[in-house]
Amino acid sequence: MSELRNRPIRSFVVRAGRMTSGQTRALDELWPRYGVEYSPAVLNFAAVFGRPAPLTLEIGFGNGEHLASLAAAHPERNYFGVEVHRPGVGHLFMLAESNNLTNVRASSHDAVEVLRDQVAPGTLDEVLVLFPDPWHKKRHHKRRLIQPPFVELIISRLAPGGVFRLATDWEHYALQMLEVIGANPSLENLSASGDWMQRPEERAPTRFEKRGARLGHGVWDLAFRRRS
Repeated sequence: MSELRNRPIRSFVVRAGRMTSGQTRALDELWPRYGVEYSPAVLNFAAVFGRPAPLTLEIGFGNGEHLASLAAAHPERNYFGVEVHRPGVGHLFMLAESNNLTNVRASSHDAVEVLRDQVAPGTLDEVLVLFPDPWHKKRHHKRRLIQPPFVELIISRLAPGGVFRLATDWEHYALQMLEVIGANPSLENLSASGDWMQRPEERAPTRFEKRGARLGHGVWDLAFRRRS
């Protein structure tokens, strides 16, 4: 994974965005409860959440509605989100507070560095990457998150039998995801047809999915299990 140790190309651009007063308050007041600071040291997630439980990581959770919905529906699981855009982190904290969620934590840092430095091998039971930036211009495809080194990093952090779930509304990116991830022998495609999955019923539509629907885009879902 030396390719990820010094990664000059990032899959995201940090935009300032507009912070509402509620999001600002949530970041200021609720960070000690829900926030996880970045440092190059492995996290003890049982200590972070105050209990051991199956752990789902969502990378790039947007405004947090989907992550909060999952946490409310599955109180027996722990949910850790990573999102670089602080307004979205603040919104997640607002949802967590208003719904009295105790099984949500979040980091506002580069997901690759969080995975590499803070997540121990074999820790994650599930990883979600939903509607990542498609970087649709050909010259920007190198910025796409789903590349072989990143897939190797995900695999190393998944427990045997852990599941990697993805979705995109850009067909070209969907085909690239299928090619890149499907080429890795450590992962088994859970689709009976060897390509796409049905949309999970419990997935709350994200802002990006709704935007794609308004534009007439299709949605492609994938799911892969780490082999033992």
